[in-house]
Amino acid sequence: MSTTSTEPQPTEPPSRALRAAFRAFAAIEKVGNKLPNPFWLFWILAGVVIVLSAILAATGVSTVHPGTHDTIEVRSLLSKAGLTTMVEGAVDNFATFPPLATILIVGFGIAVAEASGLFTTLLRRMVARVPGKYLTFALSMTAMVAHVAGDAAYVTLIPLGALIFRAAGRSPVLGCVVAYVSISAGYDASPAITTTDTLLSSISTAAAHTIDPDHVVTPVANYFFGLASSVLVALVITVVVEKVIARRSDLDPDEPVKALTAEELKAVEVTPEQRRALRRTGVAALVFVAVVAVAMVPADSPLRGEHGSLVESPVITGMSVVLFLFFSLLGWVYGRAAGTFRTANDIVDALVEGARSYAPILVLFFAISQFLAYFKWTNIGNVIAIEGAETLKGMHLSGWTVLVGIAVLITFMNLVITSGSALWALAAPVLIPMLMLIGIEPATTQAVYRVADSVTNCVTPMSPYFAMCLGFIQQHKKSAGIGTLASFTIPIAAVVWIVWVAFFVAWYLLGIPFGVG
Repeated sequence: MSTTSTEPQPTEPPSRALRAAFRAFAAIEKVGNKLPNPFWLFWILAGVVIVLSAILAATGVSTVHPGTHDTIEVRSLLSKAGLTTMVEGAVDNFATFPPLATILIVGFGIAVAEASGLFTTLLRRMVARVPGKYLTFALSMTAMVAHVAGDAAYVTLIPLGALIFRAAGRSPVLGCVVAYVSISAGYDASPAITTTDTLLSSISTAAAHTIDPDHVVTPVANYFFGLASSVLVALVITVVVEKVIARRSDLDPDEPVKALTAEELKAVEVTPEQRRALRRTGVAALVFVAVVAVAMVPADSPLRGEHGSLVESPVITGMSVVLFLFFSLLGWVYGRAAGTFRTANDIVDALVEGARSYAPILVLFFAISQFLAYFKWTNIGNVIAIEGAETLKGMHLSGWTVLVGIAVLITFMNLVITSGSALWALAAPVLIPMLMLIGIEPATTQAVYRVADSVTNCVTPMSPYFAMCLGFIQQHKKSAGIGTLASFTIPIAAVVWIVWVAFFVAWYLLGIPFGVG
């Protein structure tokens, strides 16, 4: 389905609180629109680091490492050593940027699965035959699974949500809202390992090396919390939608809800061939997992780490390769069974298309990698982290208080910087070392970041998917505008934020592991 070209117009909010919220979002949108592309933003930040390093080095700014008691001085990038580092190190900075190879390898596997049609069919299968009273939860939970497909989940699930709700005799507008909010507000919650896990963990690992060169944040470091969060967020969205949003009168589309046409039914239903292909793919997935699990059973298995460790095993530390093989296998099995893949060259075509889709990320990574290399070389991050940790210790704040404060900070930053990887690349080099120095594990810091980074995705007009969702809604309700969609998403996001942060605090205080490793 294509989005309408109708220019979205704000609608009058139903309450004073929402009117105030819309004015705030309008201001955020205005400021955000003046920001340069993230590629240029990181080059501007790199320029700031260059100038700032020269000033701080000239004034003799330094600190003492609390562990080694070594003096850490800020180094100037405008010195001979600094200029040499920037010129000679540019290629290595990019080539060794931790998320670069990781995101490409996992992305290749996902590209194969997506090109085969596996994800689209699986999502349709998960919601096509769900009883009406469970429809909202089923669609929301399907969105949590759809996070495996990355941003493709928006394109697939939002129009599918409209069709599914319409088939059940409910408002297609509501279907769009449920799908959009579930994908965006719960973006970092999933019952499966996603590219986000591998991307964020690699950035976290690099940041942790500032304090502990041996520390590794694995791609499954937040898995337990992410799995539980996916169910929690889906439940919260379901309750808010059914108890509040679904009762609004302005959900009615321009035309009465009609039965689906034959063409629309085809877009929703799963054919017998596709069901058969899904069954074979499910068997392949179980066999793959079973083979890996059995291979790791022997204490001297080559798939175990040093001294027989499971946490430091090649399966965990090399999760990106495991995911590549997993998704490639499933894509091939489904494609062959469904007839979407006929020769081995189809896989090559899928890999090429997948590489093409990651071109914007690679361009952004080049800028980010240089900025982070400059930031690390100057020791500015070390000084900020150590001095910040000392300040926090002096304030005698409890760990959960600090983490909630970070959640609030990231929440507001995410309204303007909507790229999760870009925002974490900016925040991690300071937050992770600083909190490590006061006894908070990097995996914990990463977990609270993921909560805060997710929720406001569905309310910021800076997100390109906000406009996409609005376009799908306008196919059913032409009068809908930015204010219409925001009036649906703001209440849901507010409740999800409160419940999810409270859930994080309870998880943290109970000492439950956030994941593996």
